[in-house]
Amino acid sequence: MDYKVRNSQHISKNCLVCGVENPFGLKTRFYETEQDELVAVFKPISEHQSYPNVTHGGISAAILDEVIGRAIMMTTDSETFGVTVELVVRYKKPVPLDSELKVVGRITRDRGRLFEGTGELYLPNGEIAVEAEGKYMKRRLEQITDKSFSQNEWFDPEDDLPDEITV
Repeated sequence: MDYKVRNSQHISKNCLVCGVENPFGLKTRFYETEQDELVAVFKPISEHQSYPNVTHGGISAAILDEVIGRAIMMTTDSETFGVTVELVVRYKKPVPLDSELKVVGRITRDRGRLFEGTGELYLPNGEIAVEAEGKYMKRRLEQITDKSFSQNEWFDPEDDLPDEITV
């Protein structure tokens, strides 16, 4: 499926999922689409391994959790996150290392302070490797951390925004 990109989301310095300065991080980029779904692009490395050449299931859960929790920013702003209340993950196929992978997430129900969402981690051939659904609580950034994080560690990526992403 082709997703038309309308915006990218902020990233940080040290986050496991999006941190650009975390040597063991996934360095994920997040793209808001015209289809009201969030697409994440990342490449797991050998430090994310469980079995030989297979990404650890916890890494798959972490990226899905992040994408679903961030999807709320498409309807709020870059300072509102989803803090996980519950996450159910279903593993279908091994997730390879050293391959560009994509995750698609969306909000399925918004009930004010709480929201629900789903997401899928796709293999390079387009097959779904991992699925998740979760419940989250909306939290403002200042409820989670101090102002120095927003000022020093939370920023727009410098990458060019792609017009389209194919999953």
